[in-house]
Amino acid sequence: MKIRTSALTLVFFLVQGMAHAQQSPYVVTRTPFSTDNYDEFAPVFYRNGLVFCSDRGQAVNSQGRAVVKMFFADTALTNKKAQLFSKDLKSKLNDGPATFNRGGDTIYYSRNLVVEGNLKMLSTFRNKLGLFYSVNEDKGWGRIRELRFNTEWFNITMPCLSHDSKRLYFASDKPDGFGGLDIYYSNWRNGYWEDPVNLGPEVNTEGNETYPFIGETGELFFTSDGRDGLGGKDIYVTKEKEDGWHTPVRLAAPINSEYDDFGIVATATMDEGYFSSGRGKSVDIYRFTSTVPQVWFAEPQKENTYCFAISDSGRIDADTLMFRYVWDFGDNTKMNGREVQHCFPGPGTYSVTFDIVDLKTGNVFFRKRTYDIEIIDFIQPYISSVDYPVAGENVEFDGMKSFCPGYTITGFFWDFGDGTQETGAGVSHTYTREGDYDVRLGLTMRSRLTGDMLKRSVTKRVKVFRDRQEKDLFLDSFREPEKEPVDLRRFENVTISNQYSAEDDFRKEAVFQVEILSSKTSMDLNDPVFRSVPPKYTVREVFYPETATYSYVIDQQLTLMATYPAYSEVVSGGYKGSTVRLFVLKDPVEKELNVLMRNYGVMTDTYFDARNRLVTNAYLMLDQVVILMNKYPDLKLEVGIHTDNQGTVYTLQNLSQLRAQVIVDYLTNRGVSASRLIPKGYGGTRPVAPNETWLDRRLNRRVEFTVIR
Repeated sequence: MKIRTSALTLVFFLVQGMAHAQQSPYVVTRTPFSTDNYDEFAPVFYRNGLVFCSDRGQAVNSQGRAVVKMFFADTALTNKKAQLFSKDLKSKLNDGPATFNRGGDTIYYSRNLVVEGNLKMLSTFRNKLGLFYSVNEDKGWGRIRELRFNTEWFNITMPCLSHDSKRLYFASDKPDGFGGLDIYYSNWRNGYWEDPVNLGPEVNTEGNETYPFIGETGELFFTSDGRDGLGGKDIYVTKEKEDGWHTPVRLAAPINSEYDDFGIVATATMDEGYFSSGRGKSVDIYRFTSTVPQVWFAEPQKENTYCFAISDSGRIDADTLMFRYVWDFGDNTKMNGREVQHCFPGPGTYSVTFDIVDLKTGNVFFRKRTYDIEIIDFIQPYISSVDYPVAGENVEFDGMKSFCPGYTITGFFWDFGDGTQETGAGVSHTYTREGDYDVRLGLTMRSRLTGDMLKRSVTKRVKVFRDRQEKDLFLDSFREPEKEPVDLRRFENVTISNQYSAEDDFRKEAVFQVEILSSKTSMDLNDPVFRSVPPKYTVREVFYPETATYSYVIDQQLTLMATYPAYSEVVSGGYKGSTVRLFVLKDPVEKELNVLMRNYGVMTDTYFDARNRLVTNAYLMLDQVVILMNKYPDLKLEVGIHTDNQGTVYTLQNLSQLRAQVIVDYLTNRGVSASRLIPKGYGGTRPVAPNETWLDRRLNRRVEFTVIR
């Protein structure tokens, strides 16, 4: 059942319990500005001192309780009394607790929603606590503004602003919570505070979770009376992670005691701070110092790897009797095969290429894939040590391989898992007993860019043996489980950029072109460099805007292997730098024509019968060509027919010319002007396959429609 607490009693709770003694890393002293007869609590850092809440010298409300106000104490002056913080922010009822932005010129604080009128009328159950803020101006704190999610139905109090002012934590008894008071947060986004978010069951309980404080390094401190603590209320710490919050850790005594302990603030390194406690005659503020660095939450240490499984797949294949697949990893190593495993020399940036290489010439026939990869080490503290020490022997631990770019490491903290701790970048430790120990290394760091503090920690398990004989027996029998190679594309510490994949382009309307050379500037097609091109090929210029280069091509096919005869011929003719490129069609006419040829096929066996008459499939295709010609009135097409090598050159030339004319005649009979069509018979001069098998010869018997520019 939900616990309801009045607005005036939400400020602090006085519930006592039993204490349990424990070894402490803290030294605690009562602050000199605390009093014996009044309560002081909920301190927050402000400039060179503390702003806190107190009922000292305040009026008693209709329920017999003194209201609380905000006071300021200069902690550098031990003999100076605390003063009222600001008359500008003083109301008739409760003021505070408060929180400040990093610059100290904006305050968020808790107070009752209604503060004007008769005190008796104001001191009602319906006058809830809400959050307000004000900005410090030349003449003091300016107009007080209310946060948009305040409501008369439940309390919102005890605010704490994150170090970057982008998140506001607070406590509330909203009915959607887990208990009496829960901790919520609101993010500052797009110029306003978003709807509150409950921290969830990892933090909130059926009891009361209150007084949140978010440290500069990300730890969230809070007070709870719903856990098995030392007393009524104890102080806990947690930290946000990817899937929620770490299990809260109760701070050790003497911060926590058998009395109510709550409302903590601390420096980034936890070497100093303040908290509230009811352990004296009244609730007072205590100062603590830490004898050792405090690191509570550690992630398992990740091991860097530079060895990966690298693979390629897709529809663009090559005949492995004629070609080989070659990876170049940009580290002076190459490997053959579509699926390989490769170990890079270490972190760095590498340019990877994947080529289909001509076995005959050793030249790159077609480039399938290129990308740049950056391999980085895990950003984390790093523990360097032996994994299997022996009890009684000295073990060296080193944290100098910690990788935290952008930060300067200001401290190293070691917890060896056996109750002993140490500081320093490199330390020695001796385990007295065998067993498995989780070693923790915590770092405190400062950002070189912003000066902000950060705290990171990792843990690593070491197995300590009784003696060397036991260790040797274990190592002789122990076999590391074989791990599957990590896929380069899925490893979290590899960034892939500048990717080019021919497979991706092939899924679009694309064709394969035989390129004999390329240039950064446009070349005259009558240039002497083109004189060695066989006359049966026509050189065309293609511009690639993404690389600002001009490509000079002599053949274009729907499949990769169909380009090999032309490629091989021009390479043998002196164009050693020839290669095949995949060209994504951009012209709408060429794209539509390409789709037609892929859908209906290009083999003449499906266009003509034995008497060179068109068959049904030809009509279907050619009627689509008629539609295309009518759609683009300026379009001109070459109708090219190719044959295999079965027959004399003269016979094959005449056959191909005859069939080309048959197609042109059909198109003209359907209304296409003959001036827009050029029948061209190539015979067997431009094969796309070796003509050695029936299937190869069938591939060579084909029809091609080429746009004439």
